[in-house]
Parts: sequence; C-alpha cells; structure tokens
Amino acid sequence: MTEDQVRAIFERAGCTGTLLVQPLDEEREFGLGADQLVVPASVMKVLVAPVAETWFAEGRLDPRERVVLGAAGRTPGPVGLSLLEDDVALSWRDMVVLMLTISDNPCTDALMNRLGVGTLNATAARLGLRNTVVRSDVRTLLDSIGQDLGRAGWADLVAWSEGASAAESAAADEKLPATRALAPGAGTRTTARDMVRLLRLLWSGQAGPAEACARVRAVMARRLTRHRIASGFRTPVRVAAKSGGLAGIVRNEVGVVSYPDGRRYAAAVFTRSRTGADEAAINAAIGAATAHAVASLHRETA
Repeated sequence: MTEDQVRAIFERAGCTGTLLVQPLDEEREFGLGADQLVVPASVMKVLVAPVAETWFAEGRLDPRERVVLGAAGRTPGPVGLSLLEDDVALSWRDMVVLMLTISDNPCTDALMNRLGVGTLNATAARLGLRNTVVRSDVRTLLDSIGQDLGRAGWADLVAWSEGASAAESAAADEKLPATRALAPGAGTRTTARDMVRLLRLLWSGQAGPAEACARVRAVMARRLTRHRIASGFRTPVRVAAKSGGLAGIVRNEVGVVSYPDGRRYAAAVFTRSRTGADEAAINAAIGAATAHAVASLHRETA
C-alpha cells in the first residue's frame, strides 16, 4: 500500500486526510502528510487527560473532589452534560472519564479551566509536541465560530440558523471553513506526528507518572465511538482511541491498535471535507486507511 493509494481512500470518501502510524516498539512508520498542521477538535482531550491525571497522582488536585457544573452557561455539545437541564455534581476523576469516553464538553472545559491553557501548552512543549498549541477551551472555540460568521457567539448562531433561509445557510456554510477554529494554524492545532508521539509516551508511561498514564490508557479503551479506526479491524484486535469532530468538516481519531500476538501500533488520522459530506464514508475511510498502514508496516517485518 503506497501513500497514493491511502490518499485515494480518503478521496473516494469525499475528504482529504493526513495520517501517521508507528509500531510502539520500533522506529518505523507509514505516513501521509504527517507534519501538516491540522484542527484536532476533541482529539486534543487526549492531552488534557494526562495533565489532569498527573495532578491527581502528584497531589495537586484531589481526584475525588466534587464540583458542581451549573446548567446556566454550560458548554454546548451533542452528548453528555450539554443535554441536561439541571446542575450536576461530579468528581474531577469522573470528569476525565466522561471527557474521554463520550467526549463531554462541559467536563472538558471544567478541567481545562482548572488546569489552565498555559499548563497544557507547557506540557505539550515538555513532551516534545512541537506543533501542538491549545488556544482556548471548547466554549471559547465554539463562540469564535459564531463570531466569525457575524453572530454574537455559538448560541446566537444556532438560534439564527433555525430561521435562516436556504441562501443564508449556504452563505454561512461557504464561510465556515475559513473561521479561526477551522483554519489549521489559526486556532488550536496539532499534527499527526505530535499525536502519535503523545500516544507512544502514554503507552510507555513517559507522559507523566506511571499511574496517570495507565489510567488514561484504560479509559481510552472504554471509549464510546468504535466506527472510525476500530472499523478497520476485527476481534480479537483491540483499539483504544479518542475521536474528534467539528462543524461537519473535521473528523479525526487517534488511538492504539493492539494485536493478540503483542504487536501494537499508534495511529493518528485527521480528515477534512466540505459541509454535507458523507460522514459514514469518511468514518469508514479512517478505519480502512489505518488498517492499510498497519498491514504495510507488518509486511515490512514478515
């Protein structure tokens, strides 16, 4: 399988893609645009988790402390606490679980605001994630999309869209890819190479205290979504992963693929499409591209 063949997988699905796959225990790789800046969306939560778990392990934050997440002003999102109408009290450690398993946005923002964006960026730099920068929490990111489209924020954009004409909606869709949140390099950013490096550090116990890395690995193995990287593999192969998506344009996933014979591969896949593209086809392409990359690396040692 060549880079051109993997590129064609993405093209047939109606998207462009960057990808990097590396064996965890070897210095080999299969890549496509691995150093290209991309919009991580919720994949960035894989960086938030080990920082939080490190604070727990070092005693800087009590993982059992219960925090009230108020209903008023709650960060929007398609799942989890964003859908609830009442205040919710959760421990910090349970917020990490919801952040990684169902990509809960209110939990993510509570953690990000407690840890600080500066701490996240300092951790990225310390871990050698040279092209990874966190600009803001999720709520600020979403509000920036609304503002760039001429509204007061995300909530105003959603309210406006419900009554917008077809022509107005089409005009907004045309402007959407150029908003700061969706422009690679303008907002929060990373690369496939940086995310594979982070995964390798987590799986080798070098991204923080051993217990912090172990907990992140365990929770990622319990994630809800299994229709991207995992779709390219069959049982008994296991996949621990974190997906991300934004505005129907960005669809990503990073994770570790583990075989019963002990082979393990870190993978990072980032895609971008026009609005209205076939999501199911893109999800399947993420799995197919990863599977082909893994197979190519396996053949090199066969």
